[in-house]
Amino acid sequence: MSVQVISNEANDADLPSVSITMLGAGQEVGRSCCVIKHRGKTVVCDVGLHPANNGLSALPFIDELDWSEVDAILVTHFHVDHAAGLPYVMERTNFKEGKGKVYMTHPTKAIFRLTMQDAVRIGDNSNDPGDRLYTEEDLNNAWQNIIPVDYHQDIVISGGLRFTPYHAGHVLGAAMFMIQIAGLNILYTGDYSREEDRHLVSAEVPPIRPDVMICESTFGVHTLPPRSEKEEQFTTLVANIVKRGGRCLMPISAFGNVQELLLILDEYWDAHPELHNIPVLYASGLAFRGMQVYRTYIHTMNDHIKTRFSRNRNDNPFAFKYVRNLKDFRKWQDDGPCVMMATPQMLQGAHSRELLEKWAPDRKNGLIVTGYSIEGTMAKNLLKQPEDFIGMNGQKIQRRMTVDEISFSAHVDFAQNSSFIKQVNPQHIVLVHGEASVMGRLRLALQSQYADSDVKIHTPRNCEPLTLTFNSERVIKVIGSLATKHPKPTQPLAGLLVQKDYSYTLLDPKDLKDFTGLGTTEIKQRQSLRVGVSWEVIRWHLEGMYGEVEEDVEDDKAVFRIMQAVTIIHTSDQELTLEWVSSVSNDMIADSTLALLCGIDSNYATIKLTSKACDHGHEQETHAPAHPHPHSLAAKRKAPSDEKPGPIKADPAVLTDIQLLRTFLLAHFGNVSELVTEELEGKEEELLLLRVEVDQHEATIDLMTMVVTCKNPALRKRIVSVLQMAQTTISSLSSSFRSTTYTLENPAKPAATESDKDASAQDHKDPASLGIESTVKTEA
Repeated sequence: MSVQVISNEANDADLPSVSITMLGAGQEVGRSCCVIKHRGKTVVCDVGLHPANNGLSALPFIDELDWSEVDAILVTHFHVDHAAGLPYVMERTNFKEGKGKVYMTHPTKAIFRLTMQDAVRIGDNSNDPGDRLYTEEDLNNAWQNIIPVDYHQDIVISGGLRFTPYHAGHVLGAAMFMIQIAGLNILYTGDYSREEDRHLVSAEVPPIRPDVMICESTFGVHTLPPRSEKEEQFTTLVANIVKRGGRCLMPISAFGNVQELLLILDEYWDAHPELHNIPVLYASGLAFRGMQVYRTYIHTMNDHIKTRFSRNRNDNPFAFKYVRNLKDFRKWQDDGPCVMMATPQMLQGAHSRELLEKWAPDRKNGLIVTGYSIEGTMAKNLLKQPEDFIGMNGQKIQRRMTVDEISFSAHVDFAQNSSFIKQVNPQHIVLVHGEASVMGRLRLALQSQYADSDVKIHTPRNCEPLTLTFNSERVIKVIGSLATKHPKPTQPLAGLLVQKDYSYTLLDPKDLKDFTGLGTTEIKQRQSLRVGVSWEVIRWHLEGMYGEVEEDVEDDKAVFRIMQAVTIIHTSDQELTLEWVSSVSNDMIADSTLALLCGIDSNYATIKLTSKACDHGHEQETHAPAHPHPHSLAAKRKAPSDEKPGPIKADPAVLTDIQLLRTFLLAHFGNVSELVTEELEGKEEELLLLRVEVDQHEATIDLMTMVVTCKNPALRKRIVSVLQMAQTTISSLSSSFRSTTYTLENPAKPAATESDKDASAQDHKDPASLGIESTVKTEA
């Protein structure tokens, strides 16, 4: 398949640009919402809530967008800061008035419903009615309208808009989206991880290079320790807390790293019998219900889990031996050392906040923060090691428990992020989902890495549109029979150009149905008119206009063909019918033919041709012209020639054109030789030459190839100019039309270059092809 660029102009009016606006997660972490606009298409990636805020203040800046114009909403994963605002947008905005659809992977849709049901329950139990953003009914309606997709599935939304999900790691069902809008490729990563853990695959590099990459910058330039080191540090810290008689609290989200932590602790407890009497609990009914989803989608996990399950389908990796779910938190007896995982992750309320306030004053207890903590949350504040904090009832609580952070948040660190960006190799990098200072340091580090390249790095703020402009490069893909033979650099490539969704394809019309499913329609025009002159008079006028007219007989009726485009049928003595296949050029020829025929009766030449003086009365007669029109090809063939008889075997009309050409040259240069012939070695053909002499400088014109050979550049240039003018003047309209038009079946050959002279002289055409059909070229 050959590819040819047909446009690459920086100032093209069709210059493509893409607008990226962050309605959330612009120089912050939380309420992710990215709006991409290009070529009249609008795509929104993620609609999350800010965990540190409540009610409407937790939403992205949704008033900045007309949601009825959105073509698609793509949700990367089920976390609150990426998906929890979706029911509000789908049910409480004008999104329902448009044609937009919502897409997420199958696991994400399954877990999304569980997490949003929990969010609705929390909102219903809140004392502030403003915290309730949507109802259970809103959630159910929204969930039913979500379209689940598979990884690597090519989803076509509308003309020029499509996307493909790829594995992102991070959590079960997380996806990054390669979005294609009118040929522009945009990769939106969402949260992603390049580290394969106990159950998830790592993020994969898409096979397509994106023009724009919108990626997270959560950890900035921070580099995390190796996973084995983190696991050892984590299990040792947990064991030390419970061995000293303390309670170990780990605030978790219901889905995500909690499943990974449960696998790690269950494996560690199994290897340490001395810990078997210490319970490992997770206080999350939502996480317990979600385990069924994890068992359902084992096929989307890594090879470790899939291999284990394939060997024994009764071996459920998430049926833990030492870890158990705390079904009723209120009935639980807090009577000794334990490991407790409780929601929510940010310690903003519920079980994790209640246990924090209860256990914080005891030095034996410990808090381990295992996920990313967003600025403004209790989890983030405790990492600053305060001596006290304010409880939910407003009282001050002393903090004596230890506070440690060991991140299993499944976000990329600097080393992983920069390596992934290098492999993806985008033209523009847009950093999102990071605190302003962290993102700024990452931008500087990346700019240093790409200092010698054209890669641009951007860090947009919320509600500040980022507009990126690209070179207007439109590419034609040549397919089918046209692609079987690679064209030469100077050879024209002709075919049918098909445009679909901003992509261009060139193919032979015969291949149209096979490759596109389309068909072709031919419109045949027919026009009848009456004339009062003979067939011979009509031919005389047509020859005068077009120079040459083909005459034939079809179905016992005389026929004229004009410039191989229009057919004139002699249907009766005084009636003609014109037929032609409609096209821009054919319609133009047909119009001129009709105009000629409609005025033929009153034309002075017609009256002169058909009148006969006589002194007696008789019926009206029409007479054929006594001679052909002087501009016709027949007249040229009958015209006397001054050429001496010789071996030149050319059409008399061509010799007449040569004489006219010589007349032009004589008028401009004075000294022009008669027609000269030269034999070619080993060939029966002969060259036809004219020689021009000016001020002792001689030039030779090869009438076969119309190549001018002269050592004087000025004279050569002048002769070429005169030849071009002469060709335009002496050629008939029909021959001009043939020389400037080529069909798909027999495209015109490219003009010969100076280096082609020898080859073209040896492989020359028949002399009948001389005249306007030759291309004037020069050679020193």
